[in-house]
Amino acid sequence: MERRPVSLGAEPRLFFGALENFYARGISLSWPLIRFAVGLNLVIHGWGKVGRTAGPAQLLEKLPEAAQIGAQLTFLLMVSELIGGVCLALGLFTRIFAAMAAIEMAVLTFYIYWGNGFNWLSRGFEYTLLWGLVLFAIALRGGGPWSLDRLFGREI
Repeated sequence: MERRPVSLGAEPRLFFGALENFYARGISLSWPLIRFAVGLNLVIHGWGKVGRTAGPAQLLEKLPEAAQIGAQLTFLLMVSELIGGVCLALGLFTRIFAAMAAIEMAVLTFYIYWGNGFNWLSRGFEYTLLWGLVLFAIALRGGGPWSLDRLFGREI
């Protein structure tokens, strides 16, 4: 079954028509740029957990079920962020890794940081909510152009 994008009408006209060629060439790079930036951020967070179970496990102790499985959960998050981040950056198994990370961000947002309020400077949920929504959008969209998913012709 062929998927067709939902059309919401024609693109708006540009105020500066001279930019049309610039935007037309750059639009295919916008999605890979977002995917790469999000993937790189996940890799950095995952790498920060390598060899460290104390910090993330203490954070996860706020979840009642996580108290007994803190180290294992930290390992799962490390793999999800490290491997998932690389895969997101490359556009490989994009939907599954984006969904996994979006679920992680939802848990962090609603169970860990929600009580601190919105502002990230007060350890609130602003940052995790933003990244969770971006990851959810990536999960919905998939690898897009310039992805290994597209090159292989298959997605999960």
